[in-house]
Formats: sequence, C-alpha cells, structure tokens
Amino acid sequence: MEPNASNLHSHCVEITMEVHKVVPPPHRSTFQKLKTRLKETFFPDDPLRQFKGQPPKTKWILGAQYVFPILQWGPNYSLKLFKSDIVSGLTIASLAIPQGISYAKLANLPPIVGLYSSFVPPLVYAALGSSRDLAVGPVSIASLILGSMLRQEVSPSKDPVLFLQLAFSSTFFAGVVQASLGILRLGFIIDFLSKATLIGFMAGAAIIVSLQQLKALLGITHFTKQMGLVPVLSSVFHNTAEWSWQTIVMGFCFLSLLLLARHVSMKKPNLFWVSAGAPLASVIISTLLVFAFKAQHHGISIIGKLQEGLNPPSWNMLHFHGSYLGLVMKTGLVTGIISLTEGIAVGRTFAALKGYKVDGNKEMMAIGLMNIVGSSTSCYVTTGAFSRSAVNHNAGAKTAASNIIMAVTVMVTLLFLMPLFQYTPNVVLGAIIITAVVGLIDLPAAYQIWKIDKFDFIVLLCAFLGVIFISVQQGLAIAVGISIFKILLQVTRPRTGMLGNIPGTDIYRNLHHYKDGMKVPGFLILSIEASINFANTTYLNERIMRWVEEYEAQDAEEEGKKHSSLQFVILDLSGELYYSICSC
Repeated sequence: MEPNASNLHSHCVEITMEVHKVVPPPHRSTFQKLKTRLKETFFPDDPLRQFKGQPPKTKWILGAQYVFPILQWGPNYSLKLFKSDIVSGLTIASLAIPQGISYAKLANLPPIVGLYSSFVPPLVYAALGSSRDLAVGPVSIASLILGSMLRQEVSPSKDPVLFLQLAFSSTFFAGVVQASLGILRLGFIIDFLSKATLIGFMAGAAIIVSLQQLKALLGITHFTKQMGLVPVLSSVFHNTAEWSWQTIVMGFCFLSLLLLARHVSMKKPNLFWVSAGAPLASVIISTLLVFAFKAQHHGISIIGKLQEGLNPPSWNMLHFHGSYLGLVMKTGLVTGIISLTEGIAVGRTFAALKGYKVDGNKEMMAIGLMNIVGSSTSCYVTTGAFSRSAVNHNAGAKTAASNIIMAVTVMVTLLFLMPLFQYTPNVVLGAIIITAVVGLIDLPAAYQIWKIDKFDFIVLLCAFLGVIFISVQQGLAIAVGISIFKILLQVTRPRTGMLGNIPGTDIYRNLHHYKDGMKVPGFLILSIEASINFANTTYLNERIMRWVEEYEAQDAEEEGKKHSSLQFVILDLSGELYYSICSC
C-alpha cells in the first residue's frame, strides 16, 4: 500500500467515527410547505420580486412594463436605433412577403392569408414580446401540420370556406394553449421535446415539405393528398405524363439561384442580404418572365389574382361547435406546441448571442395572444421563424420595432402592390419553400448526438423515420413517447459507478472515465447519479449489493485471500462532476 493511500485510509476511518447530529428543520404548517413547493415549481424566477418594497405608482409602471415590454424600451428609443431597425425591418419584409405567400399554399390556404399573417401578428408581438431579434410570421412546419391535419377530414378544394374556418379556429385554440402555458407557468411541458426529438422531427418534416413541392416543381396537377415518402414518390412517378419541361427548367434555375444565394450568405455572414433578398428577387424576375412570354399559356401555373386590402375580420368564422370541434382542438394543440417550441428556441438562441435574457413564460403569453388576435383578423398560426430571425439578427436589429417596420411594409403591399403578384409562378414559390426548409436539416448536430448519447440518437431516428414513413403527428408522438420513457428509465434505473482517487489530489472520479484513478484499499466508493426515491430503491439496493460482490470477488482473486479486505462502502449522492471524500 502506498503511503498516501494509507494516510487517506486512516483519515477516512477517523471521519467515519465522528458523529454529527442532524437538526430538524424549523416547523412549518402544511399550507406553508405546499405554498413553498408550488412556488419553486411554477415560479422559480420569482417574477414578483421586483415589486417588493416599491411605492404603488412604481408597481403600476413595473406591471405595465412586464405585460407590455414595449413600454420598457419605447421611452428610450432613439433615431440611432431606428436607423438599424428600419434596415432590418425592410430586409425581413423582402423575405416575409414571398415566404408568406408560399407557406399559405403549403397549408392549403389562399396565398393572401399568408400576407395577412405577416401583418397583424408582428404588430402584436412588438408590443408583447421580449425578444429583440425574433421576426414573427408563418413558418413551414406549422403550415405543413395545419394543412395536413385539417385535410384529413375536409378538402380545401371542394369546401374552401369550411377549411378556412377550421384553420382560423385551430389558430385560436393554438393561441389559447400557448397563452395558457405562459399564464399557468407550465412552460416546462415543452421541455419534453428534447433537442434530439426536435432535430429528427425538423429533418423529417423538411424532407416531407420538400417532397410536397415536387408538385409545383414538376408541374403535376393530380398529386396525392398523403404526406408519406412512399405515396408522394409513387404519385410523382405515376404521373410522368403531366410533367412540364418548361416548369422543370424554370424551377431548377430558380432553385439553383436560391441555394447559391443561401450558400454565399452562410460562407460570408456580412452578405446576409444576398439570401434575404433572393426570394423576392426570384418572385419579381419570374413574374416578369411569365408576363412577358405569356408562360401561363405554356404549362406554367400561376397564383392568379389576389385580393387587395387589409385583413378582414374573421371572428365570425371561428368554429366552436359541431363535429369538427375535436379536429380543430387537436390541430390547435399540436401546431401550438410545435410553433411555440420553435419560437422560444429561436428567441433564446439569438438572446444568448447578444447577451440578454428572454422570459419563456412571457414569450408564451405573447405568442399565444398574437395567435388569438390573429385568428380574429384572417391570420393562421404564426411564430418566430428561424430564417427571418437570422436575417433580422444579421441585419442589425436592435429592438422589436423591426417587426413593426416589416408589418408596415406588408401593409403597403396589401394595399397597393397585390396586382403585381398575379403572374407569379407557383414553381418559384415551391423553390422558395425548399430553400427555406433545407436549413432545418442539421447533420452536424445529429452526428454530435450520435457521439454523445446513442439512446438520444435512437429518439432522433424514430422522430425522423416516423415523420417520413407514417405521419408528421405520429412521428412526433413516437419520439416524445420514447423521450419520456428515457426519463422514466433514468429515474428508475440511475447510473452508478465506482470512484477512485486521482493520484496527487483529493479528487475522486469514475474509474471507467479515468484510467489513472486508483482504488482506495478497503473502501468501495460508489456514485449514484440520481436522487433516491421509491421508484429506484429496490434497483439501487440490488445494484449496490452486486458492486460489493464483484469487489469482494475481484479483491480475493487479486490478493489470493479467502476473505476480502473491504471494510467500508461510501455512497456519493452529490451528483456533481468532481468528487472528494474529505468534502463529503
């Protein structure tokens, strides 16, 4: 035995002989205990802390600023900030207009609804949202889910009015779900959508969205209504007679142009305006080409005439009764959770880059109220889009005023410029959607998850394959189910490991991770990487006894003795990365 090990052994024996009396905690009533527990569960950030000790007038001001963050930054707004925000606002408007039209078609809604959804919701978010970089509007995934879920029971072509009513009603329920999560402080529910789940789901949805655009890129008129990989490819190759070479050529050219612009902006972030302006430039150029050569008479389909004017009220179209109530509630729940998760994730990402914090619960309330108001003003589900937010960030946005400038630009378009989009070809809108969703496929992140946690990669793979081969909703449900199963597995079967001393230090680490770690003779030091509760006591008892048996058998084999030298078993329940017996 080495001297340092001997000294540590005697020191540890001395520690085990000491007696430390446990003092009971101060007496508290059941109500006090319940109050403390609920506060720690639902109000970990203690939002009312800022009101303590303040005079009534200050409390009213702080309360108004908490509900309407615009009152916090608005009074200090300056011309310098406006110069930055107007550049970013106009830039994201150039992206929002073509994307709004494209995503509305993806949701099987009239194209004008996409522009409506890029006008009112940004104004609401600018007043209620806490993110400086989030640019709100329609997004591809929510559009896909909304359209596919409603189309299962109602045909958008045979009954367009009912379909539109259900879309607005689903948006209302999505807003109610989102705002309720924020008001009731239940934001932790969206944490069940782990990073692995989201990466797999987004990648699968991106492929499904891209495959759906083959209808526009190839000029097919009779296309499947199903979303799976096999039905879509089967529909593509069974309708080769409908392929239009003019449409294919135009689609390939503009898709190449958009992907090239995206690649340039990724390689040189200071050229962000290239990818931001490419969609609008593609719409303008393709529209001029179609108009000049009368291409609509040569196999290229166009949007057609769009309605002029601002958002008409739609509260009379909300559908809260009848046989479709369950459908709109289910659609609202799924699209609400997905869009909320995306919006908060995007907001937190850019807030971390700029060094400020985004209040998750306030964001839920802002996005929820935004969709509730939107459902009454001819808008469908909106949230913070990553592509627009990235452009907004790179363009130098300083406040949420960039959303207001974008909304004003869309308003001008709705009032005066709608006739210009009459000859816009659908194939270009399909190319814009494909370019937008390509960024949702994150292969480096998937590889990183594979390297770190194989179980998480299985969750990712299940989400990906489920979305592609079954459906968007069921693929997501399978991935969430597996994620919850993993959580239960970690609670009921916590990891255990044997710790050893790092030579020359008083630090103890897992011997499987640190090969130079040394066992302490006579001691079995085990770490348990979870709290002990009724669900894992039996397992831990059996696992610890197995550790003891394995230690004794190995000890007897190495020393050639009949009896093991094991005298003490130490359980480290700290759950920390660094271990020290002396600090225990």
